[in-house]
Amino acid sequence: MKPTGPKRKKKSDYQNVTGYLFISPFLLGFFLLTLYPILYSLYLSFTDYDLMSEPNWIGLDNYVRMFTGDETFWQSFKVTLMYAGVAVPFRLIFALLVALALNKVVEMTGLYRTLLYLPSVVGGSIAVSIMWRQLFGNDGAFNSILALLGIPTHSWLGDPKTAIWTLIVLYGWQFGSSMLIFLAGLRNIPKTYYEASSVDGASPIKQFFIITLPLLTPVILFNMIMQIIQGFMAFTPSFVVTNGGPVNSTLLYVLYMYRRAFEYFDMGYASSMAWFMLIIIAVLTGLIFKTSKHWVHYESDSK
Repeated sequence: MKPTGPKRKKKSDYQNVTGYLFISPFLLGFFLLTLYPILYSLYLSFTDYDLMSEPNWIGLDNYVRMFTGDETFWQSFKVTLMYAGVAVPFRLIFALLVALALNKVVEMTGLYRTLLYLPSVVGGSIAVSIMWRQLFGNDGAFNSILALLGIPTHSWLGDPKTAIWTLIVLYGWQFGSSMLIFLAGLRNIPKTYYEASSVDGASPIKQFFIITLPLLTPVILFNMIMQIIQGFMAFTPSFVVTNGGPVNSTLLYVLYMYRRAFEYFDMGYASSMAWFMLIIIAVLTGLIFKTSKHWVHYESDSK
C-alpha cells in the first residue's frame, strides 16, 4: 500500500498558501496603511515633530499643553460636543420619520429610496458644501426667499449664534444611510404584531411605542454609534462653509487638528489631539454599549 500521509500534507500546505495569497492584499494594506500609521501617530504624540525635522521625544508635553495652555483646543472641543450632541439626534429622528413614511408606501418605493439617499451620496462633497455656503450667504437663496415674504434677512454664516446651526442642518440633510437602515429594520418587524394590537384597540401611536420602537432599538443602537463617530469626525462642512468662523464658533475639532498639523506644522501636537479624540469616542461608545442592556431589546431575549 502506498503511503498517503505526505501527499495529504502537501495538498493541505498548498491550500494554506493559496489562502494566504488571497488575503495577503488585505493583510499588507492593514499592516502598512492602517496599523503602522496608528502606532506611529501614537509615537509622534510624544514628540515635537514638525514635518521638517526629525521627531524629538518630549514625553507628555503635548498633552499638558493641550489640556492647560490651549484655549482654542477647548473651544473646538466644546463646539464639536454641541455639534454632535444636536446634529446626531436631529439626523436620527428625521431619518426615522422618513423611514416610517416610506414603510407605508407601496408603489415606486425603489425610486423614493434612491431620491432620498442621494443627499447622503453627495452631501459630504466639496461641491455641496460650496452650494450650502451660497445658499445661506448674505445674498443667498434663503435670504432671497425671506425678502420675498417680507421677513427680515440675516447673516446666517456671519453670526456666531446661527453659523453652527447651518452646519447642523447640513448634517441632518444627509440622512439617507440612516433612513435605509431604519427602513430595513421596519421591514423585519412582523405585521402580525400590528394586526394583533389593532384587534386589542391599540392606536397607531401606541403601536409605535409598544411595538415599533422596542423592536427597532438594535437598529437605533447601530445607527447611533455610527452617527456619533461621524459627528465627531466632521471636517468638510466646517472647512468649506465657514472655515471655522466667525470667531471660532464653528471650529470643529478635526478642523483645528488639521490646522495644527498642516498649517502650523505641529504634527506631534495634532497626533496627541487625534488620540484624545479616539479616547473620547471609545469612552462614549463604551458607555452606550454598557447602557444598551437597559433599553435595547432583542427578539432572542427571554421574556
